[in-house]
Amino acid sequence: MASLCAGTAFAQDAPAQRSGSGSDGLTPGAIYLEADTVERDDARPRTTASGDVEARYDSRNLRADALIYDEAQGVLEASKVQIVNPDGSVEFAREIVMDDQMRAGVARGFAARLPQNVKLAAASAVRRNENVNELNRAIYTPCDICADSEANTPTWSIQADKVVQDRERQLVYYRHAVFRLFGAPVLYLPLFWHPDPQAERKSGLLTPDISASDRRGFSYEQPYLFVLSDYSDLTLSPQINAKVEPFLNARYRKRFYSGEVDVRGGYTYARDFDSAGQFGDQTSRSYILARGAFAIDENWDWGFTAERTSDDLLFDKYEIGDVYQSRGPHIADDRRLISQVYAIRQDEDSYLSLAAFDIQGLRPGDDDRTFPTVAPLVEGRWSPDVRLAGGRLRLRANAVALERDLSPSSTAAAYVPGLDSRRVVAQADWRRSFTTQAGIRLEPFANLRADAYSLSDVPLNGYDSRTETRAMATLGADISWPFYRRFNDKTAILEPVVQLIAAPRPDQIQTGISATGEPLYLDEDSLAFEFDETNLLMADRFPGFDLMEGGLRANVAARASLLWDDGRRATVLVGRSFRDREEQAFPERTGLRDTASDWIVAAQAQPIRGVSAFGRARLNGDTLDVRRAEAGANIALGRGSGFFRYLWDDLDINGVKRENLDLGGELFITQNWGITAYGNRDMVQNGWVVRDVGVVYRDECTRIEVIYRREDTIVGRLGPSESVAVRLTLATLGEPIYAN
Repeated sequence: MASLCAGTAFAQDAPAQRSGSGSDGLTPGAIYLEADTVERDDARPRTTASGDVEARYDSRNLRADALIYDEAQGVLEASKVQIVNPDGSVEFAREIVMDDQMRAGVARGFAARLPQNVKLAAASAVRRNENVNELNRAIYTPCDICADSEANTPTWSIQADKVVQDRERQLVYYRHAVFRLFGAPVLYLPLFWHPDPQAERKSGLLTPDISASDRRGFSYEQPYLFVLSDYSDLTLSPQINAKVEPFLNARYRKRFYSGEVDVRGGYTYARDFDSAGQFGDQTSRSYILARGAFAIDENWDWGFTAERTSDDLLFDKYEIGDVYQSRGPHIADDRRLISQVYAIRQDEDSYLSLAAFDIQGLRPGDDDRTFPTVAPLVEGRWSPDVRLAGGRLRLRANAVALERDLSPSSTAAAYVPGLDSRRVVAQADWRRSFTTQAGIRLEPFANLRADAYSLSDVPLNGYDSRTETRAMATLGADISWPFYRRFNDKTAILEPVVQLIAAPRPDQIQTGISATGEPLYLDEDSLAFEFDETNLLMADRFPGFDLMEGGLRANVAARASLLWDDGRRATVLVGRSFRDREEQAFPERTGLRDTASDWIVAAQAQPIRGVSAFGRARLNGDTLDVRRAEAGANIALGRGSGFFRYLWDDLDINGVKRENLDLGGELFITQNWGITAYGNRDMVQNGWVVRDVGVVYRDECTRIEVIYRREDTIVGRLGPSESVAVRLTLATLGEPIYAN
C-alpha cells in the first residue's frame, strides 16, 4: 500500500513547481489533488474529496471515488481505491484506512498486481509498518487471470489463511497454505515461505529434479540455495535414490572485486553399480569441477580450472549435467577433464599466454599415464604498429614442454616409456594488399619460421634423447577477382580465388616407423586435423607446430553467393589443392597426401528468417566418391525449434568408419501443449545411442515436462538404461528463467 500524504501537506490544493521538483513535477512532500468536489473544514480540520478523485504524491498516483483526510486524528480514508506505484505495480482496495505517515493501515477487499506479473488478492490487508504487510484469506499467483473468460482459474496458485510479506527479510510467509494446480489442491503445508518476488537474491528451495530409472530407481534431487552475502552463495543438492546410496552435489560461487570463482563438487560413500545392480565394497566417490578467473590489471588476467573425478562413469551413473564445458582457455575433448592454471596479457597490438595443464581421460580404454603433462605452454603474438614495405607484420612465438609416463603403444606384457618433447618456435608473417582498377585483389605474403626441439625416450633409435632444429621460408600470394550483379531485390557475387605458395620441402621430425614401414612423425598438436573449406586457402594447413607443410602448391576455389535485401542468403564454395610432390605427413584419410587433393564442396543458406542450413563434403579427387560429409540445420519458428546434424566419414581420426545422426527439437501443437524429442543414432552400429521423447505444458507462469529417455550404448560396465524425468517450473519460485 503506497505512501500518499505527508502531514498537513495534504491540504495544499495545487502547489506551484519550484526548484528541486521530482520527476512528477512536485516538490518533495507536496501533493497534487483534483476531484469533482473538494471541501475543507478548518474547524475539525478535515478535507473531503469526492467524484473522480485523483491524487499524486511521491511519484504515486491514487484514484478513488471518495477520500477523507482527518488532520486532527491523522487518519486517511478512501473508498474504491486504485494506486499506481513508480515500479508499475498497481494496488486495489474497496476501502482503505491509514495514518497520515502511511506507516500503518487497513484495507478491505484488497488486490495487487506486482512486478513479474505477480497477483495478490485478500479479504483484508493490514500494513503494520513500512516493512510488514499482512493479508488475510489470500491467494498468490503469477499466472494470468481473466475475469471475463471461462478459463479464469490460474494454472497454479497458493491459497492461505494468512500471508505475511516481510520486506526487511525479503520473505513471504504463508500459514495453512494450499498449493493448487489447475485449480485442484495438490499440497498442504501448515507453514511455507519463499523469497519476495522483488528480492534480488534470497536463500530458499530451488526447482527439484524428479526421475525414475532402472539404474538408480526413483530419484529426487532437491537443491537449496544459501545466499551467504551480496557476492557469494552456496547451493546444496542432495540426490536421494531408491536403489543406490544418496549423492550430495554442491556448488559455491563468489564474486570478488577483480574476478570470480565457481566450484562444483559431489560426494557419496557407496558401492559401485551398473545396469545389473550394485557390486564391490563401499568407498568414497567424488568429483570436482571448478574454475576461477581474475583481472590483475587492464591487460593481465589469470585463472585456473580443476576437473577431476574418482570414477570414469560417475557423471553417467548419477546423471550429473553440464560436465564437459569450457571453463578456461584450453579445452579438452568430450569425456576428458582438464585442470589448468594460466595467465594472459592482451592489448590492441599483442597477446601473451602462459599456461600449464593436465588431462584425465574418461573414455573406455583411456590410461591417464599416456596423456602428457603440459608445463609450461607459452604463446605470444605481436603486431607492431608500423608498416614494413607497405604491409602488415606479425611476430609469433610458441614454447611448450610435454612429459608423459607411458606410451600409448604399451601393453600389459611390454612397458614402453612415453615420448617427452620440448619445443621453441619463432615466426614472422608479412602480408600486403593491392586492388587493381579492374577489381583484381592481390595479397602477397611471406612467412619465416625457426624451430628447436629437445626429445627424450624417442622410440626410433632405442628410446634415446636428441635435439633438432629446422627452418622454413614460405612465399605466396592470394589472388581473387570478384564479380557481382544486381537482380531486383538481390545481389549475386561470383569470386574465383587462387593461392600460390612456394616453400622448400619440410623437415618433419621422425620418431618411429609404422607396422607398414611408413615413417611416424612427431605430432602432438595436429591429431584431429580435417581438410575442409575452413583451411582450404591456408598456407600451412596443420593447426599446430609439430608438422609443417612445404613445397610448391596451388590452392584454387570458386565461391558464389546470393544475397537478398531482406537478409536471406546462400553461399556455395568448390575448391581443390595441388602440390608438386606428395606429402606423407598428411594421413591418407585426409585427402591431402597426393599431388592433387580431394575436392572440397561447402554450402550454407538462410532461406527464411529463423531457418539456417549448412553442408560440406570431401570428394575423392579421381572418382568423386564421397569420403566425408556433414550437414545440419537449425530451425527457430513461432511454434517450436529444432536442429539436426549428420556426419559420414569413411575413415575418422581413430581409423574407423563413422556415421552419426543427431537431432532434436520442441514443437507446440497448441499454444500451451507441445512435445520434445532428441535422438543420437550410430548408423554404423545401426542403433540409437540416446533417444528421448517428452510432453511439455507451458504458459506464462508454469512449465511442466515429462521426459522418457533410453540409452542403448554400453559405456564401460554401464549397459542400456531407461528413465522417466519430471520437471515442474513455477514462475517466481526458485527458477532463474522466471525470477531471481
